[in-house]
Amino acid sequence: MLTAPVPSPFEARTNAAFDALLWALSRPGMMRRLPEAGEGAIIDALLDRECRVYSADPLLVPQILRSGAEIAEIDAADHAFLGAPDSAEVLRTLALGSDLYPDDGATVVIRARLGQGAPLRLTGPGVDGVLRLQVGGLPDGFWEIRAQIARYPMGFDLFLLDGDRLIGVPRSTTVEVL
Repeated sequence: MLTAPVPSPFEARTNAAFDALLWALSRPGMMRRLPEAGEGAIIDALLDRECRVYSADPLLVPQILRSGAEIAEIDAADHAFLGAPDSAEVLRTLALGSDLYPDDGATVVIRARLGQGAPLRLTGPGVDGVLRLQVGGLPDGFWEIRAQIARYPMGFDLFLLDGDRLIGVPRSTTVEVL
């Protein structure tokens, strides 16, 4: 008789975080919970030694390095942990991929306040018609700059993080500020 391996607590947490991240990107704008608050579970779920990572928060760097990932400049990063940026201009420095290699666009994690702030309307693949939500804590002009620089399939995938709550906004989603 064969038995399945029993995941360790770390593996179970990492698997739950990975599942939440995939679910959030496949259902843009819909909230999902991570197994714990903060970027730590995301780092453990997404990063390995093949990743180049930028972090605006120096407190995340030790955990990023433990994953084996390489610390990189923002324009060369596969993953960018931007914390709570002061300016939306930082978006202009992200890797956006190319027409031939759109998957070279960055995955971005930003701290935000979900359920507060500017009302938004999301449309596109994965959205059933139109989805309305509120997101606060982002710098002025954030969504406008995102719209200016993203030319699908190029762009970046975005995770908005509020404690253990998470919303995914893939590059294919159109976001309008209402």
